Amino acid sequence: MPGVVDADTHIIEHPEMWELFDPELYQRRPVLASTTVDSVYGENNQVWLIDGMAVPKRFGKGSARVAVGGSDRENARTDIAASVRYVTDPDARVRDMDKRGVDTEVVYPTLLLSYLEVDAALEVAVCQAYNRFLGQAWKTAGDRLRWVVVPPLRDVDASVREIETARDHGAVGVFFRGVEGDRSLAESYFFPVYEAANRLGMAVCIHTGAGAPDITKVFDRNFSHNLPHVRSLPLFAFRDLVAHKIPERFPEVRFGFIEASASWVPYVLHHLQRASGARLNAGGDADASLDWGPALFRDYRLYIAAEADEDLPYLLTHIGEDHIVMGSDYGHQDQSREDGMVAVMRRKEDVAPAIVEKILCDNPRRFYGIA
Repeated sequence: MPGVVDADTHIIEHPEMWELFDPELYQRRPVLASTTVDSVYGENNQVWLIDGMAVPKRFGKGSARVAVGGSDRENARTDIAASVRYVTDPDARVRDMDKRGVDTEVVYPTLLLSYLEVDAALEVAVCQAYNRFLGQAWKTAGDRLRWVVVPPLRDVDASVREIETARDHGAVGVFFRGVEGDRSLAESYFFPVYEAANRLGMAVCIHTGAGAPDITKVFDRNFSHNLPHVRSLPLFAFRDLVAHKIPERFPEVRFGFIEASASWVPYVLHHLQRASGARLNAGGDADASLDWGPALFRDYRLYIAAEADEDLPYLLTHIGEDHIVMGSDYGHQDQSREDGMVAVMRRKEDVAPAIVEKILCDNPRRFYGIA
């Protein structure tokens, strides 16, 4: 019987990662900076200084609450060992998997959930250092620790090179946010990246993240939390990819929508179905022949990361039992206790045990291409 795959965990980037920076750009690597705690920033007073900008922005419009590896706040946490959150000790990360009842983790970034407004050369260097660090962690921990490559999308050629290298070093997917800068994920600009994923059998992993700076700057986290500019963006990507039939162009690519929950699916399907058969101005030509239920997810190879406290029986009627996965957000959230994701799911009485095992084990293996 296949073991559990935690479809969404995180590394919190640590200064050690940036020691892998391109030597020619080493002086421009991210460095830690801090202010006093007796201010509006409180304990969230430490940031990455990148090209003269404080990342994340800590207060006001465009603000975010993002963990910063090596900061006093992160070093003081006691729920998960720092070496596990930073993946500076990959073997310790694997030992934590054993405690959580998890066979394999798939790791996503933290800092790079946000769009870095830097030049292309610096973005390439940041992504390269991140990807090399995760590749080294996989080399130590083996296939129980898999990860998603972050492509420097301002440079498509460099993105393809990063994907090719990462595929040979434990990566199982390609990272996107739901909007990239000012581009929809349905734009042809990204087709070379999708083609590389198609050729290499890698998943396209559309994770929540503040990928659109012009949207991010509208919202203040103190009022809106992270719903409008972080968690809603994968919904936009789903709509555009389906409306423009992008999965038909890349028949080997599996598309996943990660950490946005799943309860939005019926709403977006309803919107797409109403528009089906009508050509919309610059809005895609939706196909009236599409089945707007589980067959769509099967035919377009779409996977949705649900959460254990959602109405799974209802969502199964829209998505089907073969295209729901689940991640714990481990690294950000502590799922090592008895009430973690695996235990909660296996106690469920409203979902058949066989379907629970599909969600925990079979579906994420198929999505990520894990044997």
